[in-house]
Amino acid sequence: MTPARTSSATDRPQLGLRERKKIKTRTAIRDATYALIKEQGYDATTIEQIAERAEVSPSTVFRYFPTKEDIVLTDEYDEILLHELRARPADEPWMDSVRYIMRKAVDFGTTEEPDVSRLRAQLLVQVPAVRSRMLESMSATGKLLAEAVAARTGHAQDSLEVRVYAMSLIGGLSEITLYWAENDFRDDPLELADRALDVLEHGLTGKESRGQGPRA
Repeated sequence: MTPARTSSATDRPQLGLRERKKIKTRTAIRDATYALIKEQGYDATTIEQIAERAEVSPSTVFRYFPTKEDIVLTDEYDEILLHELRARPADEPWMDSVRYIMRKAVDFGTTEEPDVSRLRAQLLVQVPAVRSRMLESMSATGKLLAEAVAARTGHAQDSLEVRVYAMSLIGGLSEITLYWAENDFRDDPLELADRALDVLEHGLTGKESRGQGPRA
């Protein structure tokens, strides 16, 4: 759900030739896909066209990305959330850690390559296949995040509470992206992240009709 990005040379080990070639190929495929979608739309863009623009074979595209939807969506949320959560100080209040990693993920996904971020968000809103693939990937990401949540909080990884909490974080990230796109990117994504976290931390507040919905 976020643009591919490599870390600076100061915070990651130097990659070997093979790894650098893989990154270069993945980047070329993604760049070709985004360019074609901008030119002619999502449905009109084919794997064959992507391969030709990226100067690779269709089989190479499929080797890196099982579907066209997977080219648009990425798994960087997994890496960001897990790494950042595990790196937070052990004595930091839990919600402070959660707020930090959520804001980090949202900032990463909306400020790096802004045009690509907005295109991806628009596709999530407009293309059912992209949104469906995102929902499928959320389940796998939620399981990974549940592991990190359990390790940090001391709860059992397979407990209902941990699973629900992890999926609420992943779902919150996706809804922030959808809301941002549906409202023509007018809102500050970091403010949206804070609003989402306020709901997770405090629940819904305000007046509700009698007998309907949650109470403050």
